[in-house]
Amino acid sequence: MTTGVNFWDTNVWSFIITLTLLLGAMMIANLLRRVIKPLRKSLIPSAVLGGFLILMANYIYKEITGDSMFSAVTLETLTYHGLGLGFAAVALKTSEGKSSKGTKTDILNYGLTTVSGYVLQGLFGLVIMVVLGFFMEGLFPAAGLLLPMGYGQGPGQAFNWGHTYETLWGFENGTSFGLTIAATGFISASIGGIIYLWRLKRKGVAKSNFDDSETFVEEPAEQVTSAKNEIPLSESIDKLTVQIALVFIAYAMTYIFMWGVNQIIEAGYMGSFGVNTVQPLLWGFNFLFATVFAVLVKTILQTLKKKGIIKREYTSNFMQNRISGFAFDIMVVASIAAIDLSAFKYKEFVIPVIALSVAGLVITYIQCDFICKRLFPTYRHESFLVMYGMLTGTASTGIILLREIDPQFQTPAATNLVYQQLWAIVFGFPVLLVLSFAPQSTNNLYITIALLTVLMVVYSVILFRKQIFKKETK
Repeated sequence: MTTGVNFWDTNVWSFIITLTLLLGAMMIANLLRRVIKPLRKSLIPSAVLGGFLILMANYIYKEITGDSMFSAVTLETLTYHGLGLGFAAVALKTSEGKSSKGTKTDILNYGLTTVSGYVLQGLFGLVIMVVLGFFMEGLFPAAGLLLPMGYGQGPGQAFNWGHTYETLWGFENGTSFGLTIAATGFISASIGGIIYLWRLKRKGVAKSNFDDSETFVEEPAEQVTSAKNEIPLSESIDKLTVQIALVFIAYAMTYIFMWGVNQIIEAGYMGSFGVNTVQPLLWGFNFLFATVFAVLVKTILQTLKKKGIIKREYTSNFMQNRISGFAFDIMVVASIAAIDLSAFKYKEFVIPVIALSVAGLVITYIQCDFICKRLFPTYRHESFLVMYGMLTGTASTGIILLREIDPQFQTPAATNLVYQQLWAIVFGFPVLLVLSFAPQSTNNLYITIALLTVLMVVYSVILFRKQIFKKETK
């Protein structure tokens, strides 16, 4: 009697079929964007549109057959790991001195703008949920913090924290709620981006590709597929294989570290603080640790090269860009496909989602416009588009909007977006702590609102420090 795997079993093919459906949906979405002009003008990325297509298809399939086209676990796993692997690939890229394109002050201000965006979204999100709680029963007020996770951080973190709120604090359908906020974030990015581009067109202050009959954008002229002294494309091991191996090595190191810390938590050495606060932060921010260990791997390789132990450059910026792009595309399409539409048959979900989504669009638009006008006057429009796109969708969404008026990345906006990440992590750390603190009690919730208010004031003072101190000296 055969006890091994039968290759004709459905389980053997289910993961491949899921990936094929997700990738196929993106291909169809990309074709539709090329053929249908209104879709091109919507600026919705193909991965987002593909996610909505597969979501609708799955809904219809479920209504007809009673079964889902996918395993929810598979989609959620792809979302979770896609984020971590994508960040690891980004961190493995070498800088090549590109930070000189943007001043250190502007990069710092980009990071502060990013974090202040999170704080403002979180503050408004909590206040909206508290106010709605006076009129609606059964709300989970801390779900307001899923606004900065869905808008500011994107679908990966919206899934992570929605799932955490659902499993640890009883927020029913919290995973779907978070993913839906992330999905409406992409819509908000498109709406706000179109409004801003139309403003530019009407004022005639910037040329845009927005009205072109085709929106094919050439890659920046300086981008090369292979830098000097890199390993060859194909030797005893393929160059792409090396790049993927480096990403997975960094990500495996991430897991070992998180598993080790988790063992300490499970042993009870941190008490309830470890279980309620540290553990969800630890596993929810896998992408952050992936970034750290990818930098460590890159540093080790650079050290070995300086000592002459290795002669070639093992990391390839071009290929790491492609790997991160693939990981983020899969993350986005899988996260939207994982949304459970049945959760929104209940009115207690519909009203909060609409309220949070509209608030996220309006306050992020106003804040980015206000800041970019004052802090980045020489490239304010490029800064607005890249920052607004990132704070409502993902970094990729910001780049998509930026390319409409700066397709060759001649301004420092794109470079600043990359290098502001370190400052965003440093200043954003207090925000991460409240994610696990707020849901634990009503008192914690109100303390969180107070803390976010204080942080908003502090970050605003730091952002506009030059303007404030100039007025005082006068």
